[in-house]
Amino acid sequence: MNRNSKRGLILAAASSVVKHNGIEKLTLEAVAAEAGVSKGGLLHHFPNKEALIQSMVSGITNDFVTDVQTRVDSDSQEKGKWSRAYLESTAEGNQEGLGMNVALNAALFSNKDLLEELREHYAFWQRNIENDGVDPVLSSIVRLAADGLWLSEVFGIGEIGEDMRGKVISKLQDMLK
Repeated sequence: MNRNSKRGLILAAASSVVKHNGIEKLTLEAVAAEAGVSKGGLLHHFPNKEALIQSMVSGITNDFVTDVQTRVDSDSQEKGKWSRAYLESTAEGNQEGLGMNVALNAALFSNKDLLEELREHYAFWQRNIENDGVDPVLSSIVRLAADGLWLSEVFGIGEIGEDMRGKVISKLQDMLK
């Protein structure tokens, strides 16, 4: 997401509103105020709240898809590269706060159909993970464990400390060797 453009500034402001105030406080007025633009200026880029949320989801999805693909392309070890790329992107992306949590929560709250593009990417990743040269059940377990770790952090339920988190990720990586 290009934060230097007005559109990028508005998307960053929308993420900030959701992150700091909750999804129920995501209004066009709140986003315009956070971005320092008029509501008319916001409406020039996003005609309604659903268009704003769709752009949030698309931007985050594209960033995540690009990150996974970049990791796959740069991995010199063929066996397990899709599984490793997914695990690393999920684990590091959540630590860096890429905003996936905010965008997905916004989509779930407003219109679950906005997640269709992400569903298609997940189906693609799962097919590749199952055909990754690693036992497909094992590679699927690693993917699901990465998702579980991410979701526990998203919802603040059953979180583990940093030390244990690192050990879990290390063990999952070892399972892919």
